[in-house]
Amino acid sequence: MKSLVIVESPTKTKTIKKYLPDGYVVDSSMGHIRDLPSSAKEIPAKYKKESWSNLGINVDDRFDPLYVVPSSKKKVVTKLKKLLKDADELILATDEDREGEAISWHLMEVLKPKIPVKRMAFREITKEAVLNALENTRDIDMNLVHAQETRRILDRLAGYTVSPLLWKKISPGLSAGRVQSVAVEFLVERERERMKFKSATYYDLKAQLHKEAETDQFEADLTHLNEKRLASGKDFDENTGKLKKPDSVVLLDEDKASALVDDLKSASWSVINVDVKTQKRNPAPPFITSTLQQEANRKFGFSARDTMSVAQKLYEKGFITYMRTDSTRLSGQAIGAARDAVTEEYGEDYLFERVRNYNKKGKSAQEAHEAIRPSGSRFVKPDKAGLRDREFKLYDLIWKRTIATQMAEAELEFTNVTIRATNNGTDADFRAGGKKILFPGYFRAYVEGSDDPEAALENQEKFLPAMTEGDATALDDLNFVSHETKPPARFTEATLVKELEKRGVGRPSTYASIISTIQNRGYAKSEGKTLIPTFTAFAVSTLLEKHFPDLVDSDFTSELEDKLDAVAEGNQDPVKYLEDYYKGDNGLKAKVDTQEDKIDPQEAKLLDLPLEGLEGIKVAVGRFGPYARMEKNGEEVTTSLPNDMDPSDISSDKLEELIKISEEQDKPIGEDPESGEPVFLLSGRYGPYVQRGEVTEENKKPKRVSLLKGMEPKDVDLDLALQLLELPRPLGKHPEDDKVVKAGVGRYGPFVVHDGKFKSIPKSDSVLDIELDRAVELLNQKSKSRRGSNEIKDLGKHPETDKQVRVMTGRYGPYIKHGKKNISLPKGETPEDFTMDKAVELIKEKG
Repeated sequence: MKSLVIVESPTKTKTIKKYLPDGYVVDSSMGHIRDLPSSAKEIPAKYKKESWSNLGINVDDRFDPLYVVPSSKKKVVTKLKKLLKDADELILATDEDREGEAISWHLMEVLKPKIPVKRMAFREITKEAVLNALENTRDIDMNLVHAQETRRILDRLAGYTVSPLLWKKISPGLSAGRVQSVAVEFLVERERERMKFKSATYYDLKAQLHKEAETDQFEADLTHLNEKRLASGKDFDENTGKLKKPDSVVLLDEDKASALVDDLKSASWSVINVDVKTQKRNPAPPFITSTLQQEANRKFGFSARDTMSVAQKLYEKGFITYMRTDSTRLSGQAIGAARDAVTEEYGEDYLFERVRNYNKKGKSAQEAHEAIRPSGSRFVKPDKAGLRDREFKLYDLIWKRTIATQMAEAELEFTNVTIRATNNGTDADFRAGGKKILFPGYFRAYVEGSDDPEAALENQEKFLPAMTEGDATALDDLNFVSHETKPPARFTEATLVKELEKRGVGRPSTYASIISTIQNRGYAKSEGKTLIPTFTAFAVSTLLEKHFPDLVDSDFTSELEDKLDAVAEGNQDPVKYLEDYYKGDNGLKAKVDTQEDKIDPQEAKLLDLPLEGLEGIKVAVGRFGPYARMEKNGEEVTTSLPNDMDPSDISSDKLEELIKISEEQDKPIGEDPESGEPVFLLSGRYGPYVQRGEVTEENKKPKRVSLLKGMEPKDVDLDLALQLLELPRPLGKHPEDDKVVKAGVGRYGPFVVHDGKFKSIPKSDSVLDIELDRAVELLNQKSKSRRGSNEIKDLGKHPETDKQVRVMTGRYGPYIKHGKKNISLPKGETPEDFTMDKAVELIKEKG
């Protein structure tokens, strides 16, 4: 008998083939083979005249979706139909979640098999799991299919109904989404809080002390003055910058802090209290989708999408269980494997006395019912898995977190010592804190936020000398320290995922696509790890808040998710649900119809920014980006805002300066003595720039150069403008080949260039002043490769293979390069001290 097994990805095809007996043909659908039409050209001719055809959903007949096979999938369908002709049975082995179930159903609908069909599902791709699934096939779960289909229809209705309104009222190309808009709202709300924030300054004292007759120093911070608590950041109102309860705390300014330092230098210091507590800590639960995304972002800087992409590969290669899950449960097999790994790696002392399990299950019914963990009944050690780079890092993280769940508690000892300094009737209480790890327990394997548990253990401990009440201490140094209260932190991908999960917005499988979407659509930009909302995000969120508050209400969106879960469980009629959402008296269509005429496009484009001093200046978004406008002498003056300006960067001074440039852009700042052409200081979407000559029919693109980073328009005079317009400027001929070396500014900043070779100019040099000798020196420096690798030392040629061996450093740490093969250096090895003998041994070990 010949069986055709269809999975959704080519990688999964390769892995599953290894475990199936002869007679099984495995192929891939490459994801979904059909979907709602993505454009008008995909709509079949017979439906084009239907009023609902642009939606791809028949809203007049039970919300019947119009599914089409896109041109990119027609070859896949043809291939699968051909394979089906030679098969005696069809086995659908797509992922066991809503998307996977829907892919299987679509395959049934398109292929129309006339042979027996089985649904085969597994959460890990191991021989045991695959063969077990083959013995325990089932039918397609139509409740899961309906839940996926309902979500897809719901998102299409929200996007295709509200987005055209945004095009009309704000700008073409904008989009709204059922979950996307809530995520953007979170970013905008946080940015508003930051913009309203008023900082405050406060002071405290830091003492360096030692116990009398001992030499070891320790540090203590002032906490109370005459038994009244010293003010700290939490005591200030974020909107006013003033103390919330001024009578309950002591606020030190610089003068008071300085005077107190002078007074206490001659004080007597002694211990008045010692408090020692022990505390046991339990390991975190094993990973679910959201916590994996958060931790990978914190530790490695991976985006949510990157994390899911790498996890998908690990799953398909058979290294981990299914990566879309909100369950922290571990199977008996996993617990046994984890406990075996603990014993082998760390010994019996580190094994928790009993089985530790986590049975938290999130709201979603769509996901797998086990946590993300290494697959199989015996976990492959990370250094034996043959993985590299990001795959190794993520697998290592999952392995460590999983085995930590079965490890002993960490036992910590915390010591708080209060030391009083007394002088001239002033009692100042200082607190010193100590931390000791009595038993590391699971810390040996896993510390949240740290790549290296051993190093983290050392960094966690803070030792104090043994002290008892009444012990005298001596002052070594005393200084005052200023602090400034900080606004609420912007969201990172990790904290945004955490917020979405906490509020019940979206589900594990959607977080990565949500965050990618809001960046791709221009609602947020990433700076370092933080997500910064754009001017467009402010405009869209403000419009939705005023006219469609449900679309940005996390509670409303969370309730919709609950109903989708009820559909998956068979407890909610999907058609009734869609009727209420879209066509009810208070449904989306009715809201759009009634609100559209109430929205004034000019008002919708204006941004309501919570900033002071902007009276008379309006900030808006338009077809070509954000701009500012104000009325002067009865005329409206406008200026584009630079692309690199964020809403929180706006101030009245900056806007007035840009408007002044815009007003005076017809007036040149001088004349180029060589060409006789006027020189202008202008402002555009890419910020302020200088221009030589006017735009005419004959001279459509006059020479323009942006101001360098750090330059202010007010500092630009004719001499500086002419220096900028000289760029790229020739520095002279290179001593080796007489070819000209130039200095200029490009997309990635200032550079020098020679014969097509570019080298960035560091911040310590100026592109306007750099000379030939320095440029040649920079050009001779070894460049980092495109992968960010750098050579540390050349060990020479391998004694057996005659291939060059080099010690390198790259994005993921030091490694040796042997020909085309890269091998990571063992943990603890110093790259600079690595020898050829060690390299030969390592190359031999790695085969």
